[in-house]
Amino acid sequence: MPHTVVIADDITGANDIGIMYSKAGLDSVVYSYDKLEQGMEFSDDVTIIDTNSRFCSYEDAYQRVYEATKRFDKNKVQQFYDKQCSVFRGNIGAEFDAMLDALNEEFAIVVLGFPDNGRTTLHSIHYVYGTRLEESQFRNDPVHPMRQSNLVDILQAQTKRKVSAIPYEVLEQGVEALQKLLKQMQKETNYAILDVRNNDDLSLIAKAVKDYKVICGSSALGYYLGLLQTRNKKEDHIQITQNRNSKMLCIAGSLTPQTKAQLNYMEKKKYPVLMLDTTKLFSEEERRLEEERILKEYEAAYQKSDIIVIHSMNKEEDVQNTKRLAASHHIDNTAVSEMVSYTLAKLAKQISKQYHIQKYIICGGDTSASFCSRMDIKGMRVIKEIEAGLPICQSITMPYDQLILKSGSFGSVEFIEKAKNILTKE
Repeated sequence: MPHTVVIADDITGANDIGIMYSKAGLDSVVYSYDKLEQGMEFSDDVTIIDTNSRFCSYEDAYQRVYEATKRFDKNKVQQFYDKQCSVFRGNIGAEFDAMLDALNEEFAIVVLGFPDNGRTTLHSIHYVYGTRLEESQFRNDPVHPMRQSNLVDILQAQTKRKVSAIPYEVLEQGVEALQKLLKQMQKETNYAILDVRNNDDLSLIAKAVKDYKVICGSSALGYYLGLLQTRNKKEDHIQITQNRNSKMLCIAGSLTPQTKAQLNYMEKKKYPVLMLDTTKLFSEEERRLEEERILKEYEAAYQKSDIIVIHSMNKEEDVQNTKRLAASHHIDNTAVSEMVSYTLAKLAKQISKQYHIQKYIICGGDTSASFCSRMDIKGMRVIKEIEAGLPICQSITMPYDQLILKSGSFGSVEFIEKAKNILTKE
């Protein structure tokens, strides 16, 4: 039975927290909720279940987290962690409540700060690289627009349980002061949201909360909790398959500024970058012809580069045109996102079958989920970090050497090229 069980709302977030525990020296494995088998046993240090529930309804998200948590014996697992988006997109209240209900608990620590990726919290106001959440790039998120910055208000709107906050001034008083306040708050509230200014705050919080049953929030705290479990670093090791193909495929469905910049960088460096015309997805014949065009262009570029990038349209006017066409077919934004991700994953599957590609870089949470489903990836071992929250993984069931599933809003401008160079050496 694992020491820690993490329930994550999407695959990139699952990998994100997986690398936090992995680089602390623990064996971390991510499993797909949809592919869990009855009576399945887990022997990892950290078992992570990806529920793929961010785009579900409130009720479905609750049920997935509840059932995933119930698979584990509360008395044999030291700590449960509900991993959510680092800017609180999704069914936050439903999923936090589901974990507490499944465990028959009534108190959880909530830490959303991830300083290495620009997420900080001061007096409950959440910032993205110094900009208030409601004024950040997530203000106009196509599925979950974030129009508030106060984490207490955001969570309280999604739960009937009481939400409270702990300001950074308490952290400045040390571990004992924080533990004393938390003990008192257990009698008065259900969720305690803690400020985070920097990694020193995360280290202190981990020492104070290491014995609490339920932790909720983003991934960064996992590293410091992991360090408290072991100081022994394990060697990075990736098992490879025979007849290894060094070619790589990158698919990107994210519309975030970070992913756009990464794609622009790849174009400027003269890598083959193919764009899927998303306005062609609403007619069966047009979609078929568009897929054939992409595959033909891929074939032409295959011998010229060790990596080929396929991405969906991401210019604002093209995105809006796609949405208008979707609306004319009575298709909402969530369904459009799923259609795009499905098509990209379908292309990846066809390319995998024809060219035997074993190395993949996937940009975007929804795209990553579709890719894993299409490729029948039941789980993956988190191996090594490339940049903050962005690891190399290895499928536990299928013969893919390396997988990098990137959250859309993570990564430096040159991340795709950096990942390619690292995968080339592995």
